[in-house]
Formats: sequence, C-alpha cells, structure tokens
Amino acid sequence: MPRRSASLDRATPDRIAEAALLLIDEGGPEALTFRALAARLEISLASLQRRCTDLAGLLDLCTDHLAARLPDVPPGTDWATATETRFTALYRLLTAHPGLLALRGTRPWLGPHLLARLTEPQIAANLAAGLEPERAVTAYRRMYLLTLGSAGFVDHRDPRATRAATRGALAALDPADFPALTGHPHAIVAAMTDHDVYHGALRQLIDAADPAAPTATPRNPAHD
Repeated sequence: MPRRSASLDRATPDRIAEAALLLIDEGGPEALTFRALAARLEISLASLQRRCTDLAGLLDLCTDHLAARLPDVPPGTDWATATETRFTALYRLLTAHPGLLALRGTRPWLGPHLLARLTEPQIAANLAAGLEPERAVTAYRRMYLLTLGSAGFVDHRDPRATRAATRGALAALDPADFPALTGHPHAIVAAMTDHDVYHGALRQLIDAADPAAPTATPRNPAHD
C-alpha cells in the first residue's frame, strides 16, 4: 500500500485556509504570497499551486473556510431573531479579518458554506415569514451589503489607529469649506469605530422588512 505524502496532509483545504488567514492577520494583505504560504505550510510551491491555482481560488478557499463557522439557527427561532443572529455572526467574522476583505475587494462571496449557512436559510426564512420573492431577496441583499460594507470600511481590529487617522483627516480640512465635518470631530471619530452603528442599522432593516411588524415597509405599487 503506498505511503501517504506528508505534504498532502499539510495541504488540506482547511490547513491552507488557516495558514493563509494567519499570514494576512499577522502581516496585512501584502503578506499573503504563494511562496510565503508554502513556507508556512512546509510544502513545495508546486504542491500548493496544485491545490490553489491562483490568488482568486485561494481567497475563495479562505472565505468559505470562515463561512463554515457561521451558526446553524435552531428551528422555531422567530424570524427577526434568526435574521439578526445570522448577520451579526457574519459581521463578527468579517471584522476579525480586515485584510481578507481588502484582498477580495468586490469579488462575490459565493462559496458553498456561505450559501448553505447564510444565503439559502435566510432567503428561505424570508419566504416562510410571508415576504414575496422580490422582497425576500431585496431584504437579504440590503442586510448583506450593510454587513459587508460596515465590516470592510475600517479596520475594526485597530480602532485606535482608525480614530487617529480620522482626527488627522478632519484637522487638515478648512473649516470654512467643511463646517459640518470640522465642527463635530468627536461625534465623527466615535462613529467610525462604533459597532452599534452597524447593529442599529441592521435592526432598522429587520424592523422594516419584518412582515409581522405593524411598521413593516409597504409594497411600492410602482414596482408592481
């Protein structure tokens, strides 16, 4: 019986993703190269490239590895609670890995784990709650884009640096040209790294879409 290669054991999809995420988290987006990753895994560059032929494939592997950590919401959970649970879990994952977000840019997140743990169950829950198909998909899309944008806008792992950079940018503005920005620096700086900005916006979207809520957004006849 042939012996299994040790390099293959070190080059499983999960190990590749974990090592790649560590490189990004430790050194920033520029730290992720195929040579650095192969060295971290103690395998040859050729072995790594057989698993991931290009950077896009490697990033897909990393994002879907993270998506596998999204929770399975217990059956019977009310729609609003289940929705908030799914999206806040995604937000926590994304804010923990800002370098990965920077590398992916505008590439879509369509891995099997994300589809199975977020997209499919959330849209199915929207439909089961009584939303029509267009509204079910639109509600999902709004919450997804809010989450992705809120997580990627600043590096939430280093809030002090973000606040310092914001103060510096505001201080460089001419108050005569930017009175609103220069007149309220403390409020602007605080909002840049305040997670409640995201959570509050998510709850507003949930309240607006919730078919069980009396204030749910009515259907726009112009779209009928």
